[in-house]
Amino acid sequence: MKIVMSLLVRDEEDIIRSNLEYHLASGVDFFVVTDNLSVDGTKEILMEYADRGLVHYIAEEDDTYAQSKWVTRMARLASEDFAADWILNSDADEFWWPERHSGLKGTLHEVPSSVVGISVNRHNFVALAAPGPNFVSSMKYRETHSVNAIGEALPPKVCHRAALDVRVAQGNHSISIGGAVPHLPVWEGLCIFHYPLRTPAQFTRKITSGGAAYARNRNLGRTVGSAWRKLYEIQQQSGLGDYFGRAILDDRQIADAQATGSIVEDTRLSDFFARHDLLR
Repeated sequence: MKIVMSLLVRDEEDIIRSNLEYHLASGVDFFVVTDNLSVDGTKEILMEYADRGLVHYIAEEDDTYAQSKWVTRMARLASEDFAADWILNSDADEFWWPERHSGLKGTLHEVPSSVVGISVNRHNFVALAAPGPNFVSSMKYRETHSVNAIGEALPPKVCHRAALDVRVAQGNHSISIGGAVPHLPVWEGLCIFHYPLRTPAQFTRKITSGGAAYARNRNLGRTVGSAWRKLYEIQQQSGLGDYFGRAILDDRQIADAQATGSIVEDTRLSDFFARHDLLR
């Protein structure tokens, strides 16, 4: 089995190396990465892995966040040019965790051959008022019921078997194959650890660049990317200070949230990084 991960990235230098190293250690064989106008060190990091034969790098200069188009292109390349059996469509802040096996291949081997793809639930990890030297070791509290910025349940992401005629929908939440939309069961053997807000500066850059790109895209309805659009509107009108005030927890708030059961301590990813000497 060959697993290829597609990644759409923009200014992810604080997390992209951790993402690549974790997924390589977990069973991903190759990455197809679209870099959409990064201006930090993201490209340089990706080129290190490209030079090692682990990344196919695509520079995308359009600034309209045409995610469906770009991820579909990557998924089809993974199928046609890179001999993928399974394709995981992901973002840099998402870490795919196998619940019952030591790696992703054991989990995907469990999926019946009649199933063309699966949906995978995501779980947000909360931002901390006093973060440590890296997100892996400091962001160790996971929400028990994650919602997006407009209060809706956090939607799952999809992975699927290779198909030359696949189309990945905006957001990576569903696919079509040959024009038909298959039912993708939620697969309990996998989950995704999600780290969207690591620092206020990182998150503000993300909302600013992504929100402006969505606003320029005239081909998408206003309900597409609604959470991102809402945060961009707030950022433009009054800034994200109030949002950060609610989302970033100090020690007392962490203790209170643990007491109510809204968050739990989850060190599985940081333990994995320590075991595999990835914290460097």
